[in-house]
Amino acid sequence: MILGVSAWTGNKIGMKESHVRIGFVVAFLLAGLGLGLYLILWIVKLLSK
Repeated sequence: MILGVSAWTGNKIGMKESHVRIGFVVAFLLAGLGLGLYLILWIVKLLSK
């Protein structure tokens, strides 16, 4: 995506970037949690540098 969260998260947990993206989309479609989780992980990524 735009902020690089999927690639960063995939590297941290040992998954492919595309699988993480699919997880975010599914979480967003099921309960709307994907967007909030994505933004929280973006903040964590920024603070971890």
